[in-house]
Amino acid sequence: MRRLPLVLLAAVVSAGCAGQGGPDGAAGGYAFSFFDVFWLLFILSAFQPMLQQRILAAQRTRAIRLIEKRRGSRVVTLIHRQEGLSFLGIPFARYIDIDDSEHLIRAIELTDDAIPLDVVLHTPGGLVLAAEQIAKALADHPAKVTVFVPHYAMSGGTLIALAADEIVMAPSAVLGPVDPQLGQWPARSIVAAVEAKTDVNEVDDETLILADVSRKALRQVKEFVEELLRPKLGDRAPEVAERLSQGTWTHDFPITVELARSLGLPVSTDLPDEVRAIMELYPQPRNQRPSVEYIPMPYRRPDTGEGPRSDRRGD
Repeated sequence: MRRLPLVLLAAVVSAGCAGQGGPDGAAGGYAFSFFDVFWLLFILSAFQPMLQQRILAAQRTRAIRLIEKRRGSRVVTLIHRQEGLSFLGIPFARYIDIDDSEHLIRAIELTDDAIPLDVVLHTPGGLVLAAEQIAKALADHPAKVTVFVPHYAMSGGTLIALAADEIVMAPSAVLGPVDPQLGQWPARSIVAAVEAKTDVNEVDDETLILADVSRKALRQVKEFVEELLRPKLGDRAPEVAERLSQGTWTHDFPITVELARSLGLPVSTDLPDEVRAIMELYPQPRNQRPSVEYIPMPYRRPDTGEGPRSDRRGD
């Protein structure tokens, strides 16, 4: 795909040269100058990301169809990465926003009540309102809802995962706390900073306002998480909601499979290979050399007769 502009350019240049006609070039076609070649290369290079995106979109559709046929479900992906499509080579970071909630809720509305929902989730989080809308719509779906987490689903992503009947994580995947953030500060820390002051007159009005909003945000998120967890955890729901939403950990604290299970969350590690394959169709930018490189094939012990063998006597 990366060679496409050069291949097309070579074909066009060859056609132009072939059409030059007689020795004086008057009887034939158009003779390309250096600037013609430059502009052709520029135009073709500009269209290359669009072509790549169309091919990726078709591959994603096929991958989603494959999982849907095997599981008898509707598959929806919510994957936020910095993809190769960008403006002037600058990739866009994505987070959960209202546009995501609109599209995902629409997908749920188009799904019959008897059809299970599978959500492939990979996100650093995002807008609380959007995440809560998605979580509520998933929780209200009558059929089974499964959330697949191949790598991580933090903050608002965890909020969405809590709405599922089953959370299927890769063994190394993580969730995160759902405590609200006000700007760059955790709501719990703002409240703690104000409460640490012995004299409220020492605190400026703006900070007092932030503390008031923080208390409301903490209460609202806890109540929402408790509502999501009660059908699964029963009487444990308030305790788990407290730990997840009230600043027990830092906001980037990794909730591993083991910790999630200890909290009583319905977590499995039977992540299908098809879900891992979908992640390959959401590539990171390829403008620079990748930080991680390896031979993309499974390695097994030599005595199994599978995979590459290491020759200790070789070079």
